[in-house]
Amino acid sequence: MTAPATIRLPDPPWFAAAETRRVLAALAAGGTEIRFVGGCVRDALIGRAVVDIDIATPDAPEIAMRKLAADGLRALPTGIAHGTVTALCGDRRFEITTLRRDVETDGRHARVAFTDDWRADAARRDFTMNAMSAGADGVVHDYFGGLADLRAGRVRFVGDPAARIAEDHLRLLRFWRFHAHYGRAAAADAERAACRAAAPSLARLSGERVRAELVKLLSAPDPVASVAAMAQDGVLDVLGVGPVDAGALAALVALEPGTDRDPLRRLAVLLPADAGRGMAAEVARRLRLSRAEGARLEACAGAALPADRGALRAALHRDGAAALRDHVLVAAARARRMPGDIAAALDEIAAWQPRALPVSGADVLALGGAPGPAVGRLLAALEAWWVAADFVPDREACRAQLRRLMATSPPAAGS
Repeated sequence: MTAPATIRLPDPPWFAAAETRRVLAALAAGGTEIRFVGGCVRDALIGRAVVDIDIATPDAPEIAMRKLAADGLRALPTGIAHGTVTALCGDRRFEITTLRRDVETDGRHARVAFTDDWRADAARRDFTMNAMSAGADGVVHDYFGGLADLRAGRVRFVGDPAARIAEDHLRLLRFWRFHAHYGRAAAADAERAACRAAAPSLARLSGERVRAELVKLLSAPDPVASVAAMAQDGVLDVLGVGPVDAGALAALVALEPGTDRDPLRRLAVLLPADAGRGMAAEVARRLRLSRAEGARLEACAGAALPADRGALRAALHRDGAAALRDHVLVAAARARRMPGDIAAALDEIAAWQPRALPVSGADVLALGGAPGPAVGRLLAALEAWWVAADFVPDREACRAQLRRLMATSPPAAGS
């Protein structure tokens, strides 16, 4: 029988960097086997950019910290109870975790024990593509067929899907998040059935944890298939997001230029157009959005396309370019309006320069007006006239209109 071919990392820049090699050398002191684990291995194998570099060691965290300190490296006990420390070298951060096995889980937290068994550590990870590791020599260790799954665009749990979700309910959302980013085919029946059955468990999770996963999911280049499946299986209903408009999300993804993948805007377009701000407010509460994020979600929920160019420019003046961009994209996606007039509107929004009314309260006083609330009312009426005239009237024209308004305005009470 022919031995399986040895698979190695394709020598990405971070792998050979001096900082990486120094941290590895420090941790390997005394002959300890050190491996890269998780996302850096997964993404390097398919040529994606690596953000976080995670390293595993059989050494207890206190020993790992002593080894790093002996080499002059700073180490932070960022999660020492769970075996994790962070090493700092130059501008890079390395998360170093002791090999672990689960002792007890309750659906949200796990009690772990340290081990020196690489396979046992891999077996506690969520998906096969995340269970791979790579030695300092770049050789990939793959106990559960993760590389084949990764290459096929297949997200698969390590072991029984239902059991793995029961250990940590958040894995249900993580499954769909990874499917959105790495899946290239329909979700496997076993995985999807387990997620569907476990959907009610999401109600036990904190809004912060749910929000973090949804944001990452909706930031995928094209999350439409994953979101549609989640909606069909009742996952989004449990989260308070439903019934959703997956077609509007698909239209929005097609409208968005370049890498403009705003997850909050994508969440807004999922909400039914006739649901109003009430559902948006409830979703914001469930997901523990910030006050600013909640206000933006509610504003997007009521988005409508400006009737014409004048209305567009008036809305730009009132709401600002960022807000109007949201509104145009969301409303156009709901209406299934594709590029053309929408592209022209987006171009105008991008080119917009804020305008300032050419006169101020000082002009009201100089023209004989009395200080007080009437000054604000006069300026508001003048600004409405100026905006309706498409910002064309200059300072002199605005002062002339101000005189006319003052001549026809009734005197303030008590003046």
